[in-house]
Amino acid sequence: MSGYTSGEIMVTAAARQISDGDVVFVGMRLPLLAFMLAKETHAPKALGLFENGVLRDRPAAAPIITMGDAPNQAGALRLCGLDEVMSLLSGGRVDLGFIGGAQVDQWGNVNTHRAIKPDGGVVRLPGSGGGADIACLAHRLLIIMNHERRRLVPQVDYITSPGWGPHPGWREEQGLTRGGPAALITSLGVFTFPRGRAELASLHPGVSAEQAAQATGWELTCAPALETTPEPTAEELEIIRRFDPKRFWTA
Repeated sequence: MSGYTSGEIMVTAAARQISDGDVVFVGMRLPLLAFMLAKETHAPKALGLFENGVLRDRPAAAPIITMGDAPNQAGALRLCGLDEVMSLLSGGRVDLGFIGGAQVDQWGNVNTHRAIKPDGGVVRLPGSGGGADIACLAHRLLIIMNHERRRLVPQVDYITSPGWGPHPGWREEQGLTRGGPAALITSLGVFTFPRGRAELASLHPGVSAEQAAQATGWELTCAPALETTPEPTAEELEIIRRFDPKRFWTA
């Protein structure tokens, strides 16, 4: 089928990473929609945690743009403080966490602190928020961002949220006994990390491996059986557009 945006296929790819019963640290932007989509389809028992203290066991009743919007709080399972949500994360109760960023590298390290400009200047970025905590403490990490060469870099300028590190066993050496990137979902395809380094597992429909390679800052490695990302179904698009009717996040 056609008639969907790159944002919408990113949402469906992200939603399919959520299993029924997962406790999900949801995050902002496209992950908001991915959680709602999973809840409405294959993962009705998933539980969503939001950094502002919202715990949801059902989709919001109306469209939301941020986690703080009233429909995300109305009908929530629990409204609490940030400390309670983070205690669930530190206690190993979170199965899956979403983060984004300005840069990601081939080992899944994410930068949201600073970027070096070509002229040597520095771009100041928003910082970690809860990104470092999620990357360190969730059992699985999903990274989601637009696929651009300036974003997918060989090595991030600053490690805000650690991935797999430059060699096997790096996370354990840092005392990170669980977690690590499971997938990087971009506007062109989906990467996995079978040996701690990003490997292109699927391309979105209409995207070539050459196109992905040109937009990737490191030497692209493809899975032996490179797949095509399943297109969003009509039902999935209806659900996404119900929660994002003005295409605020998915345009």
